Amino acid sequence: MSGNILQSIADWRSRSGPSGIPSICTANSMAIEAAMRCTAPTALPLLIEATCNQVNQEGGYTGMTPGGFRNFVEDIALRVGFDPERLILGGDHLGPNPWKAEPAEAAMAKAETMIRAYAAAGFTKLHLDCSMGCAGEPVALDDAETARRAARLAAAAEKARPQGGVAPVYIIGTEVPIPGGAMEEIEGLEVTDPEAALTTYDIHKQAFAAVGLTDAFDRVIGLVVQPGVEFGNHNVVDYDPAAAADLAAILPQMSGLVFEAHSTDYQTRDALRSLVQDGFAILKVGPGLTFVLREALYGLDAIAEELFPGTRDRTLRQTMEAVMIGDPRNWDRYYHGTGAERALQRHFSYSDRIRYYWPAKEAEAAVSRLFTLLGATPLPETLVSQYLGRLYPDVRAGLLSSDARSLAIAAVELLVDDYVAACAE
Repeated sequence: MSGNILQSIADWRSRSGPSGIPSICTANSMAIEAAMRCTAPTALPLLIEATCNQVNQEGGYTGMTPGGFRNFVEDIALRVGFDPERLILGGDHLGPNPWKAEPAEAAMAKAETMIRAYAAAGFTKLHLDCSMGCAGEPVALDDAETARRAARLAAAAEKARPQGGVAPVYIIGTEVPIPGGAMEEIEGLEVTDPEAALTTYDIHKQAFAAVGLTDAFDRVIGLVVQPGVEFGNHNVVDYDPAAAADLAAILPQMSGLVFEAHSTDYQTRDALRSLVQDGFAILKVGPGLTFVLREALYGLDAIAEELFPGTRDRTLRQTMEAVMIGDPRNWDRYYHGTGAERALQRHFSYSDRIRYYWPAKEAEAAVSRLFTLLGATPLPETLVSQYLGRLYPDVRAGLLSSDARSLAIAAVELLVDDYVAACAE
C-alpha cells in the first residue's frame, strides 16, 4: 500500500467507492478473522485498532506490545488468506490514561514510550487522547493543555516512525462518555457543540505549529466528537440525524477532516449508513463484536448440552462465571444492583465487560473444549434454529456450514457486514 490511504478519507464521499471505514477495535482472534472474511470481497481496506489499555509497552491487558499485536494480526491474515497490504493498524486513545494515577510528567513519559512503540511497529492511524487529568489534576483537562500534550505525543511518534515507511495520520479529540460505553443506563446524550469542535481543531493546530509539527498536522484526518450515539449496560441511544445536523454542517470549515464516531456498537445498519452520509466516516466498533461472539458461543454451549449432556465438568458459561468471580477487577465497579442483577450483567451487558476474560487460560481452555466436543461436523439445523436463530436462515439455505466454528465466525460477520454495507455502499 503506497502512501496512507486514509489521508484522503475526507474526499471519499465525493468519488466512487467507499464513503467511510469501519474501525475494528478488538484483540479477539475470532472477531478479527470474521472482519477479514467480511471485508475481503469488498473494496475497503481493513482498519484494526488496539487501545492503550489493551496493548502497550507493558503488555496491556492482552499481554501484547504493539509489535506483538501486529504479529498477532498478520498471523491471522496469513491463516485466513487476507492480503496484508490491505491492513491498516491503528492505536486508540493513545495518551496517559493507563498511568493517570501517576503524576502528569511520569504518565506522559510512559505515554511517549507507548506511542513510539506504536509508530515503530508500523501503526499508521494514531488517536492522540491526552484529555484526562493525572494525579493532582482535574478529571478533565482544558483544550489548551490537552492539545499541548497531544502535540508532544505526535512529536514522539514522528521521530519513531520507520524511515521510508507510510507516514501516520492522526485523530484528535475525545468523546464525552468513557471508552467502551457508559456504566449505566443512558436517557439522552448531548451532541458535541459545533463551536467546541472548531475550537478543539484550532487549538490543536496552534499547538502542533508551536513545536514545528505543521507537516504532521496536515496529516490530522479526523476529530472525535459525540454525534449522539452511545450504549450503557442496559440500553442503546440511537443516532438522530436531525440532532447532529448543526455539528455535521461545520465539516467544510476543517479542510481534509472527517468525524470519528466512537461507541457505534449496536446501531442499526440504517443508522450507521446515516452516520457515514453525515460525515462521521470512521465508525468504531468494539464491545459489539465480542457481544455477538459471546451470544454464539453460549448458543453452541447450549447445543453441546443438548447433544452431550454431562460430558463436561463445567459448561462454558459456568466457566466464565467462575473466571469473572475470581477476578472482579474488570466488572465489579461497572455493574450495579442486586446480586442477581449483577450476575445478569456479567454475561449479558451491552458494555460486554466479559470480553476482558476471554484471554484467560481457563476461558481459552473452555472454548477449546467446546469446539473439540462439537467437532467439525454439521450441527442439527433444528438446534441451530433454537439457539442460534439469526444464523438459521443461511444454514437452512445451504449458504453457511453448521459446524461450530463456522457458526461462531458467521455471527460476528453478520455484525461486521452492517458496517461494511454502511461504508461501502
